[in-house]
Amino acid sequence: MDDALATDVAPTAAPTALPPAPGADRYRSLAFADTAATLPAGQSYDLLAAPESAMRWLAVHDLTTPDVQLYEVCAQRMRTLRAHIRALFAARVDGTTPPEESLRAVNEALTAVPTAPLLAWDGARGLRRVQAHPTDQAVNHALATLATDAADLLTGPDADILAACGSAPCDRFLLRTHGRRHWCSTRCGDRARAARAYARRSGASN
Repeated sequence: MDDALATDVAPTAAPTALPPAPGADRYRSLAFADTAATLPAGQSYDLLAAPESAMRWLAVHDLTTPDVQLYEVCAQRMRTLRAHIRALFAARVDGTTPPEESLRAVNEALTAVPTAPLLAWDGARGLRRVQAHPTDQAVNHALATLATDAADLLTGPDADILAACGSAPCDRFLLRTHGRRHWCSTRCGDRARAARAYARRSGASN
């Protein structure tokens, strides 16, 4: 893909991925940002670490078809855009100025492919409009879709409920679909409650 040579990258054993965070079903860019996560005890996972796992993620999220072969350079492009989207999400959550390089990267992804259906000639049906998705540009189209989705999230009404998981060391993002929810999963919520209970017991014993 993209005239790149395949690179043999063996998937590494990783901890089980956390379930999708609240809002990931509405925004694929949120699910995309959360494809890497830090877990307790120094563990982590990255669903885009190898071309095979990155390909599976794209196919599951209807961003390409399973028959398209992914190469390491394409997986690296996905990881790079993910880092920029995460930087923009973090800036929105923290109320800080977003990095210029991240804005530029998302805009480049947005404009890398045609956004309007193209005019094409079909011998049987004549002129028609088609949304071209050439196999050799499948990753470009996937990244453009994810960049569009991130831009919509960051500029839409749900931007106000975008949050970072409040259960350290987890660094995933979520939508606060419930006012008091500050964590991305039941596992993180249980850990946060256990930490608060431990802090109360420790304070009471001092």
